[in-house]
Amino acid sequence: MSQNTINYLIHDRNARGHAQLGWLDSHHTFSFGSFYDRDRMGFRTLRVINDDRIAPGGGFPTHSHRDMEILTYVLSGAVEHKDSLGTGSIIRPGDAQIMSAGTGIAHSEFNPSQTEPLHLLQIWILPDKEGLAPRYEQKSFSVTEKQGQLRLIAAKDGRDGAVIIHQDVDLYASILEPGDVVNYHVKPNRYAWLQIAQGVATFNGEELRAGDGVQITGEEKLEISTDIGTEFLLFDLG
Repeated sequence: MSQNTINYLIHDRNARGHAQLGWLDSHHTFSFGSFYDRDRMGFRTLRVINDDRIAPGGGFPTHSHRDMEILTYVLSGAVEHKDSLGTGSIIRPGDAQIMSAGTGIAHSEFNPSQTEPLHLLQIWILPDKEGLAPRYEQKSFSVTEKQGQLRLIAAKDGRDGAVIIHQDVDLYASILEPGDVVNYHVKPNRYAWLQIAQGVATFNGEELRAGDGVQITGEEKLEISTDIGTEFLLFDLG
């Protein structure tokens, strides 16, 4: 982790936790499972960003969660999801999927392909209150909606067609091609987290690669561009 200005810290991809379970190759941005780093305990209400690669036919058998907002963002391949609410779905690249665990929910997640690997980000955010009713929501956003711009995919108020998240968080996704530039202003008394999902990006003059994260505290003007191509998520946090 290196400090660049008073307002942001870069979390290096090479300092993430790592778990290899045969069918699962996972990197943990924040402390998770057997990985513990007191400097990586989450940020604001953001608790987990796991970069998971799941082998064909592999996956997580049925397990339970409670009082957590769980988002799945697929980068390649597909996820077959089943849960105790009776939901059965396939999550593909471009989809924003959220499961509010609330008072308790059980689910399974598998790679349904026998030939193609699966690559996804799993994100956990603390809800704004405990004991909510469990719920599931999934929407699709085209590449065009994210190309060269920020597309809101999750928000507390569900505006602009975003999925609803029970927390003061606006989550944006973007895909940039060489020459694309996006700008964002983190307002005073707000916070942000930038997660590079794929490719290489330049953030305020700093080169970032897939797996790098940036913790932004306080007002900051962000400029994100690429010479190669990149896909990233930007969390605007209360």
